[in-house]
Amino acid sequence: MTNVFVVGLDPGNLALLRGSFPRNYSFHPLFGKSEVMPASADFPALLEEGHRRLDEFGGPIDAIVGYWDFPGTSLVPALCTDYGVPGPRLEPVIKCEHKYWSRLEQRKAADAHPKFGLVDLAGDPGLPPGLSFPVWLKPVKSYSSVLAFHVADPAELARATAEIRQGIEAVGKSFDAVLSGLELPPEIAVAGGRACLAEEEIRGVQATAEGYCYHGEPHVYGVIDSVHYPGRPSFLRYQYPSRLPAPIQRRIIDVSARVIRQIGLDSTAFNIEYFWDRDEDQLNILEINPRISQSHAQLFRMVDGLPNHHCMVRLALGEDPEMPRRRGSHAVAAKWFLRAFADGVVRSCPTEQDIARIRREMPEATVDVAVREGMRLSELTVQDSYSYELATCCLGARDEAELIDKFHRCAELLPFTFEDREGAPVPLI
Repeated sequence: MTNVFVVGLDPGNLALLRGSFPRNYSFHPLFGKSEVMPASADFPALLEEGHRRLDEFGGPIDAIVGYWDFPGTSLVPALCTDYGVPGPRLEPVIKCEHKYWSRLEQRKAADAHPKFGLVDLAGDPGLPPGLSFPVWLKPVKSYSSVLAFHVADPAELARATAEIRQGIEAVGKSFDAVLSGLELPPEIAVAGGRACLAEEEIRGVQATAEGYCYHGEPHVYGVIDSVHYPGRPSFLRYQYPSRLPAPIQRRIIDVSARVIRQIGLDSTAFNIEYFWDRDEDQLNILEINPRISQSHAQLFRMVDGLPNHHCMVRLALGEDPEMPRRRGSHAVAAKWFLRAFADGVVRSCPTEQDIARIRREMPEATVDVAVREGMRLSELTVQDSYSYELATCCLGARDEAELIDKFHRCAELLPFTFEDREGAPVPLI
């Protein structure tokens, strides 16, 4: 058996892993999803527990992988080093994860980033030199757009910094524990893991490059569009393949390779989020993630024939991933997000019978419902600052028009109802 230990293993991703590899691959839950999803989890305690579980295994340890954000992204390189299996070094991973450090490295490699600077959370908040409103304000380490705020004036800046100051400890304390084990440049040592970054607002269409670095050579195997709800910062869908012009995709691939080389990230997958401003023809990096995006896995499976988990595991075994291209059963695929933009109590949500009906009409569909009857939407964790995720639908189609029609049909077949505090119905959007 080839023993692969997964940090944050969950049933949906386990099914994708088992469907991508022969039966002699055994996927072990080093940690379950619930153990590593809170980014506030105690990193030193998790690392110690990871050692204990691996030491108790008794058999060969062939690979250690993960596809969730911090702390999983830091646990994987630390454990790979300790157990002598292929994997990235911790320092380049943290260069990606620490938003300020990442920007400093990006600046050395390419002119593809917004203006940025640190904001003093301890004193009266003000914009860093060279920046003007509007800006985005965010902790140097966060997840899923939590505590990220669009700020248009000093009053909004004061409100956002107050909220960030109150919530930054949850992730920052654990992230500081990781930083304490590294030799940091002076500017990163001073900032630490509980700092706040202001960035010039960047506009345009959003896309993500998925790739990997093997033996020091970066490769991008797919570009995915990130489409927002009209007039809102929340995602409506991820769509693959990208509709961006070929020259822009080539620029994305070139910038990705230069930045990954500069950071020194190797023996791992990565994804890099971009904005492209059509009017200014300006390409800007939003952020770099030193892992696959498991949100894109079904899209690669439907279009290319294998999920990006294939890339993750092959690299973790020290092998060239050799990702397939356009060998799937659909020409285009998307992961759709059904959202609510106001708080409320869930009074009804889709049943297994509702989801089964979708599968009868669209056999390729994967539907995950994130809420349950009786819960308040504000109780959901890992949400962006502007919406609540109700469900996701992964769908494949012959073209974009059919893809959109399929989503509208899915939305019709997923019956959600909500009430506000006074018992009045709440609209979905």
